[in-house]
Amino acid sequence: MALLFAYCLTKIKVIFIMCTVVIKNDLKGIMMNIVDKQFNSDNLLEAPKNSIQKYRFYSQLFSLAINIWIGIEFFLFIQYLRNPQATETVIRPPGVEAWLPIGSLVSLRHYFETGIVNNIHPAGMMIFITILIMALLFKKGFCSWICPVGFIEEMLGDFSEKVFKRRIKPPKWLDYPLRSLKYIILIFFAHAILVSMSSLAIETFIYTDYNIASDFLMIRFFTDITPFALKVVIGLVLLSLVIRGFWCRYLCPYGALLGMLNFISPTRIVRNSKTCIDCSACTTACPSFIKVEKVKEVYSDECTGCMACIDSCPVEKTLEIKVVKKSLTLNKAKWAAVMLLFFWGSMLGYKMFGPWQNEVTVEQYRQVLPIVEKGQMAHP
Repeated sequence: MALLFAYCLTKIKVIFIMCTVVIKNDLKGIMMNIVDKQFNSDNLLEAPKNSIQKYRFYSQLFSLAINIWIGIEFFLFIQYLRNPQATETVIRPPGVEAWLPIGSLVSLRHYFETGIVNNIHPAGMMIFITILIMALLFKKGFCSWICPVGFIEEMLGDFSEKVFKRRIKPPKWLDYPLRSLKYIILIFFAHAILVSMSSLAIETFIYTDYNIASDFLMIRFFTDITPFALKVVIGLVLLSLVIRGFWCRYLCPYGALLGMLNFISPTRIVRNSKTCIDCSACTTACPSFIKVEKVKEVYSDECTGCMACIDSCPVEKTLEIKVVKKSLTLNKAKWAAVMLLFFWGSMLGYKMFGPWQNEVTVEQYRQVLPIVEKGQMAHP
């Protein structure tokens, strides 16, 4: 059994590495093409001087690889739970809790009220807090540098632009109401968790079998997807091919929350109107449809800090990142490096010193897993 497990794990690693190489080779050209178009470059892989877009691509690819690996580890953990005779222990990857933001918000409220980090999903709450702090310090940098869903949305948008040679944006009368949808979803969850639920209800929910099994429920959505849910997923993919970043722009409540924090972030992308030549390269490059050429400061909930506008600007020091209250100019590469170091350094710190691993026993997981797989796990 041990040899079979090791063999399967080795095969999965090989397939994973091969897929990563193929994805990297195929998508790098698409990513760099978006930047190169601003400079009329004839060479698809030739990026503008000092461009950090290729490093952003590598950062996104690294994050996607980490999440795929977490998914593989979680799948192996489930297989281990299904086999009571297994001789080798498989540890549940705490990083899977990053995909449980609603439960993390519940945990955060519980922490503020009790001062206790619950032992069911501690990693989820710590990741959630880290992302919120990131939004305060580095705008929505998480969305454009780390989030794997954002990365997939970008790739769909880049593919669409490469095939159809155009970028479609809905008219204002449609765009603004659609953008409000993600805030309506955010308000719904925020009201349900922060207002409607009592302190007793919060604490009771945290220790229910439903919350313990929430990561199983999340993965089951994809492994045992209903016809309706599959149609919704396919619809979102198709819409993301038509309208760049459809999910992120219109429906993601996480992005809505980070966008609100974006408004109070001390850092801004600032335009020097004296040196600006009104070439519109920055506006064309912006994946969020922000009219950068028309503003002195990019003060928008849609700005993700991707730096595409800065990289596209042909005039040096016309677009820069600044700490607005102190007029301090920040180097874009160092800004990105510090942001990534903050996030991944925090993850490493939690893993080494806690809180990270939960205290749910294997026996508890083996009790709730069959209920989930039979579709009998009811919301409390």
